[in-house]
Amino acid sequence: MWLHHGSSISHGSDAASPTTTWPALTASLGGADLVNLGLGGSALLDPFTARTMRDASADLLSVKIGINLVNSDPMRLRAFGPAVHGFLDTLREGHTDAPLLVVSPLYCPLHEDTPGPGAFDLGALGEGRLGFRATGDPAQVAEGKLTLTVIRRELERIVGERAGRDPHLYYLDGRELYGEADFAELPLPEGLHPDAAAHRRIGERFAARVFDGGPFAAGA
Repeated sequence: MWLHHGSSISHGSDAASPTTTWPALTASLGGADLVNLGLGGSALLDPFTARTMRDASADLLSVKIGINLVNSDPMRLRAFGPAVHGFLDTLREGHTDAPLLVVSPLYCPLHEDTPGPGAFDLGALGEGRLGFRATGDPAQVAEGKLTLTVIRRELERIVGERAGRDPHLYYLDGRELYGEADFAELPLPEGLHPDAAAHRRIGERFAARVFDGGPFAAGA
C-alpha cells in the first residue's frame, strides 16, 4: 500500500481523468495500491494530516511539499524547518521503518524565485483565460518568505540531516519529474498545474525513479 500526500497537482488538477493523475499512473506502472491524500490548496504541513497518515495502513509513504506553502504564504522560513521535522516525526511514530520519500516542488516559474501569496491573473480572466500570478517581491526572501527554490534547498538539507539516523528516508527533487526543459515543451496552461500530457510524463518518471530500482522497488 502506497500512501501519498500532496497538493492539487497530486489531487489531479487538469488531468484527463481520475485514473490518469500522475499518482494513479505511477501506481499502475509500479504495481502499487494507492491511497492518494492530494488535498487541493491544502498541502500545508498540517498536524492532522500527519496524524491521519501516521494512523493509516501503509507500506510506502511519500509527501510532496512546497507549492501550497508558497502560494498561500502561511509561514516563514523560521517556521518551515520545524514544521517539516514535526510532520516527519509524526509519520515515523506510526511507520518506523517504511520507505518514506520527501518530494520537493515541480518546476514552476511563477514561484521559483518570487514569493506568494498567489492570486488570479485578472488580465487573463478578462480575456476568458484562467491564469495565476505571484504577488510577492523577490526581495522579501531575505525577510524569510518562501519560494520554491528556498523550499527545495531546505528540504534537501533536512532530509540529508535526518537520513543519517533514518536509513529509509529519501529525497527527490521535483524538477527530476518536471523541470525547466519540460516546461518549455509542456508548459503549465495557467501557470500552476500540469496538463494531461505532463501528468503522464510525471507519473512515468516517478515510476521509473522511485519504483523501478528506486526506494520503493521492494515494497509495492
